[in-house]
Amino acid sequence: MKHLIENIKPAYDALKKYEILVCKWQKAVNLVSKKDVSVIWERHILDSAQVYFNIQKTAKILVDLGSGGGFPAVVIAILNKYLKGNLIEFYLIESDNKKCIFLQEVSRELDLNITIVNKRIECVNDLKCDVLTSRGLTSVEDLLCYSKPFLKSSSEMLFLKGVNVIEELKNVKNNIQYKLIPSVTNKEGCILKIIKGE
Repeated sequence: MKHLIENIKPAYDALKKYEILVCKWQKAVNLVSKKDVSVIWERHILDSAQVYFNIQKTAKILVDLGSGGGFPAVVIAILNKYLKGNLIEFYLIESDNKKCIFLQEVSRELDLNITIVNKRIECVNDLKCDVLTSRGLTSVEDLLCYSKPFLKSSSEMLFLKGVNVIEELKNVKNNIQYKLIPSVTNKEGCILKIIKGE
């Protein structure tokens, strides 16, 4: 995956510019943990990029919950722009005003097809999506609750999860159809793919 991205120079250049913006803004806004600042490319950008390669080809609208510093949604938007030509509309939901200002700056600097929604997730009720993403926000059970208003019958969810995903799935009360896709960047992580269905 890293080799593929590096061979697409415009996408690679945009991702490097995003990395620089994260580092620059990190001094004023807590976008990543302090220990991750030196490994943003490996720990955050490549980790987020793998989600892009698991998105259904017919997707038109993507909603990202608790976007924070833009992982994974900004990375996916960059890859979408240079690999597909902006076929997906992105809606990034983030309640922290400072992080939203940062995301607006990223969108402007990189000319991305994203809309920043500066609200709490539970206050957004007029968005339906084909793909719903999140990274490091909360438990699977809570993510499923947050997700309900955004889903259509054909929607899928792609959540970047860590070592506790199996335990989290045990706490899910509803019967769900899911697949665990091993992470290509972290041997303890995965992409949890959930098909909504009806």
